[in-house]
Amino acid sequence: MIKSLTRINELAKKQREEGLTVGERFEQSLLRQEYLSEIRGQVLNSIVGLTVIDTLGNDVTPHKVRNIRVKESMKNS
Repeated sequence: MIKSLTRINELAKKQREEGLTVGERFEQSLLRQEYLSEIRGQVLNSIVGLTVIDTLGNDVTPHKVRNIRVKESMKNS
C-alpha cells in the first residue's frame, strides 16, 4: 500500500468535516501529486511487462511499449 494514502484520506475527511488550513491544503496537494506519480509508475511497469499475441501467435506488442522496454533495460544495465 502507498504510505501517503492514509494521510491523504485523513486530510480528505477533515476537509469535508471542518475544512483545512493553508498548510494542510498544501500538504494535501503534495501528497496527491506523490500518489499519482506512484500510481503512474505502477501502471507503466504493468504495461511494459505485457506482451500482446494475436490469434496466429505473432507478437503484436505496440512499438511504443517495446521502446519503453528497451529504454528500461538500458537504464538497468
